[in-house]
Amino acid sequence: MYAVIRTGGKQYRVQEDQILKVEKLDSTEGSQVEFNDVLMVSDGETITLGNPVVENAVVRAHVVEQGKGRKQLVFKYKRRKGYRKMQGHRQHYTEIKIASISA
Repeated sequence: MYAVIRTGGKQYRVQEDQILKVEKLDSTEGSQVEFNDVLMVSDGETITLGNPVVENAVVRAHVVEQGKGRKQLVFKYKRRKGYRKMQGHRQHYTEIKIASISA
């Protein structure tokens, strides 16, 4: 059984016991999170598509970790002007483990 959920402006295909990193959620480590924006549910035989979401479908997950990703360097440069700017960015993420999918 798998589902497609929407969180943080992105869509993820999830299965039970899967661990994935999503955009930062306001939850503490060890807490449970529910995703109600379920766009599609499949049990292996039938596929249920939402319009835009599937009614009464919930994906429950546990927060494993709150963290920061690898540093991405941003370098701005204008030729012949002596302008250079180096900047770094680390994106915040939440690592979750999918506990159950119910439709």
